[in-house]
Amino acid sequence: MDEEKRKIRRREFFGAGGAMLLGGAANAAFPAANDAPNAGNAPAKWDETCDVVVVGTGFAGLAAAFEARGRGADVLVIDKMPVYGGNSIVNGGDFAAPGNIFQKESGIEDSPDLMLKDMLAAGLNLNHPDLARMVCLHAGEALEWAQTVIGAKFTRLNFHGGHSVKRSVQTVNQSGSELVNKLLTKVLESGVKVETRVKMTRLFAGKDGRIAGMEVRRGYKWPIDASGTPATIKANRAVVLASGGFSRDAALRQAHDPRLAPELESTNHPGATGEALLEACRAGAMSVHMDWIQLGPWTSPDEPGFGYTPQVCERIVGYGLMVDPATGKRFFKETGNRKERADAIIALGHPAVIFGDTYAVESQVEPRGLQKAMETGAVRRFDTLEELAGAYGIPAKPFLEEIARWNGFVDKKKDPDFDCMIFPDARPTAKAPYYAMRLWPRVHHTMGGLLINTQAQVIGLDMKPIPGLYAAGEVAGGIHGAVRLGSVAMADCVIFGRIAGRNAGGNAAISSQ
Repeated sequence: MDEEKRKIRRREFFGAGGAMLLGGAANAAFPAANDAPNAGNAPAKWDETCDVVVVGTGFAGLAAAFEARGRGADVLVIDKMPVYGGNSIVNGGDFAAPGNIFQKESGIEDSPDLMLKDMLAAGLNLNHPDLARMVCLHAGEALEWAQTVIGAKFTRLNFHGGHSVKRSVQTVNQSGSELVNKLLTKVLESGVKVETRVKMTRLFAGKDGRIAGMEVRRGYKWPIDASGTPATIKANRAVVLASGGFSRDAALRQAHDPRLAPELESTNHPGATGEALLEACRAGAMSVHMDWIQLGPWTSPDEPGFGYTPQVCERIVGYGLMVDPATGKRFFKETGNRKERADAIIALGHPAVIFGDTYAVESQVEPRGLQKAMETGAVRRFDTLEELAGAYGIPAKPFLEEIARWNGFVDKKKDPDFDCMIFPDARPTAKAPYYAMRLWPRVHHTMGGLLINTQAQVIGLDMKPIPGLYAAGEVAGGIHGAVRLGSVAMADCVIFGRIAGRNAGGNAAISSQ
């Protein structure tokens, strides 16, 4: 075993040991599950009964519903929004999985250990290693399930900053909708009931602390809290929370990071506001890492929301330059992780510019994504580098000198300035036309959420699982630590969604080895 692997194993050992010690101390200090605020508040009569209620219709929620139904459970899926899919349906469609067939065809060596190393490095070793390891161990299996069982199609291999190698497989339409739509079809075909405009407002628990069901508002019209008709739903087996993060709740995110004011836009769908997460906390759940909130460094101020710029920007890192338009100089490594790049751009105080030549763009970017980004005006095409500089107010002389310097690094496949990863097939930036875009970060992902274990059970204030309550996807915390690596969300959601669904439906535990 080499020294680096020994370091990883030591971190995992002490992380797990620390959790065990904390659990021992906490059991004496925190209230037991049956002393939680909601214990014993279940109504005597329910309006509706099923076996499993899933909150959320994204990757995690639909995966959970499919697996729970496969265990014979009567399953209801609810979503407060008028349309299904949440953030998953606007996701960029990249799925990180070590050892996938696309890597093998490209001669790229990868492993769960290497992916774990990357996740821990990006997460500043704040990741709960047992949870991160589950993602790395089961990502390949989850990708195969998405393809062979659900029928989602993936077409190419991509790179995301912070990964050691290209390991992210992209859906055929460059969107999470490819998986969401096919998951929804499978879920409906299996007999699961899916309802939109139904908002969970309260969790109920029996006297023993077991989550027994919930109160909802049917006919809810976002964002009117008083809309809809109250109703109660009993969950005979379990409740699965797959309700997403809270990037759109400015007050909640500012409570944990005051810098993230309402003026800072978000890539998320409008309903990413965290009410279900807070309700679980009111029911006695423990939260974790709530102050680690990620900004996406690849969004453009020249288009709204998530936009199409990421589909171009992320494809050309390691093939093109990112510069400060005020100086014409590079200022950070293009292949850095999301937090590193976002922090560096914000430190400039104004948008950065990233660009690539025809070779970089045509060899790495899907034509559809490029076309869409150009239609919005976020990505612009230039016949010369001088024209590009003029359009963004970049001083031409230092800009051209920086490109020449970069081209020398590309020839040698080594960047001594910022240690950017320069890929083997990268070429000097010299072939017109050129494609450029401005970058300014937006709130993208909330790493914090409910504390869970490897079986997706929500952990209570007594550091023990809350019976009958599971969580998966962005509503769960601890997996990614300080920074989530790009394209790991799909793997995380599918893996823990399936685990939550199996266990909620009554299946045996999933291996963490």
